Amino acid sequence: MEDREIRELETAVEQIWQIAQGFGLDPYPTNFEIVPATVMYEVGSYALPGRYSHWTFGKAYHRMKTMYDFGLSKIYEVVINTNPSYGFLLETNSPIQNKMVIAHVLGHVDFFKNNTYFSKTNRRMVESVSTHAQRMMEYEFKHGRKTVERFLDAVLAIEEHIDPYFFIKREISAEEEKRRADQRPKDGRYDDLWLLDKSERETRETTASGEKHDEKERGSRERLPEKDLLYYIMKNSPSLAPWQRDAIAMVHEEMEYFVPQMQTKIMNEGWASIWHARIMRALDLTDNDHIEFANLHSGVVSPQKGQLNPYYLGYKIYEDIERRWNEPSQDERQKFNRPGKEGRDKIFEVRELDNDVSFLRNYLTEELCEELDLFVFELIEEEEWTITEKRWERVRDQLVANMTNFGFPYLQVEDGDYNGNRELYLKHCYEGTELDLRYGRKALEHVYTLWGRPVHLETVIDEESTVLHYNGDEHAED
Repeated sequence: MEDREIRELETAVEQIWQIAQGFGLDPYPTNFEIVPATVMYEVGSYALPGRYSHWTFGKAYHRMKTMYDFGLSKIYEVVINTNPSYGFLLETNSPIQNKMVIAHVLGHVDFFKNNTYFSKTNRRMVESVSTHAQRMMEYEFKHGRKTVERFLDAVLAIEEHIDPYFFIKREISAEEEKRRADQRPKDGRYDDLWLLDKSERETRETTASGEKHDEKERGSRERLPEKDLLYYIMKNSPSLAPWQRDAIAMVHEEMEYFVPQMQTKIMNEGWASIWHARIMRALDLTDNDHIEFANLHSGVVSPQKGQLNPYYLGYKIYEDIERRWNEPSQDERQKFNRPGKEGRDKIFEVRELDNDVSFLRNYLTEELCEELDLFVFELIEEEEWTITEKRWERVRDQLVANMTNFGFPYLQVEDGDYNGNRELYLKHCYEGTELDLRYGRKALEHVYTLWGRPVHLETVIDEESTVLHYNGDEHAED
């Protein structure tokens, strides 16, 4: 890219930033970098720059790069949720593409900063993953690359099975903190002398009663049932070495970063899309630029055959919310006490408080379902895809069900000492969708690798309760 083009892009960034703030957006400071396709797809496949290496990231890179090389797909931007945030622009983008991408990125960054589900996000995650990568390299050097890779295979197979509200149980309430403070002894004049003796005594006592202490600690952390499978295995597995627990802790920390993005995919993309459209319309563009932008925008927010487009769905729901709160019907005015002219404030409120589940549950209306022509289709007798439901309530409920727990099966730990032999007993919280047994059995093998004892999984097959077993050698079920 020429210097002239870079200067024009810098000017465009300043203009778009001012327009975004004028609309009420409040993003973090954002750094934009123009990169070639190889760098763009490397960042996209690893999700975060500087992350530890694993063959799954390389597989994703080659798939995306091949699609780009053959003209089948293209990533226009990648945004990193940090403070300051980072937006990566593809160097082959046209000026209008870059302007639209910049506006889209600022929409994302505003969402990252203000949505409540991102409030516990580590805003320095790039530095954290670089530290993780260094520790992984040390483990590879010490234990062998293949050993670490095989272990990560097992960890990454269940990485999504964490508690999305992990931060709640780790925090101490204000009342509990006050109670603990009241129970602490008051400071005295000679505390420094007493503490010296106390420290030595406690060291001896800890050494003498280490087993008792460990048993008490284990009992305190085994509060079952436990949804966070990864955390539970990290803390309680009877077979993990210290470096393996550390590796799981690193993967868990990174998943904590990604969880809010998984919870708000439709909302996030819809929010970025609605604001890139309005920002671009506020820019002083030529007729040809308007045509190019309209073509790009329609490609982003348009229905896709056979699948749900989150950009399109989120965009349409936000527009519908704004319209209904700006111009409520007579019935809505009486029933909900809506005075009107509150559309802008309402979509900002939704952006702050909701996730995809509540977003769809609360704001996907019958009229919108009909306008978007939403329906449920299923594979009948493994032969033909058939539309099975068009009633809007059932369509909405199916969408909500697909978004619950990020679309993954809801598993929880029921017993970490099953049969009195430290075997692991898991339960699939069945809600109408059966497990894919092929994937289920493979997942049990990975869990066995991490737990080191037989693993059992209770689920429902053909409307009957079934327990899958794996003992390290063979699978069974009853």
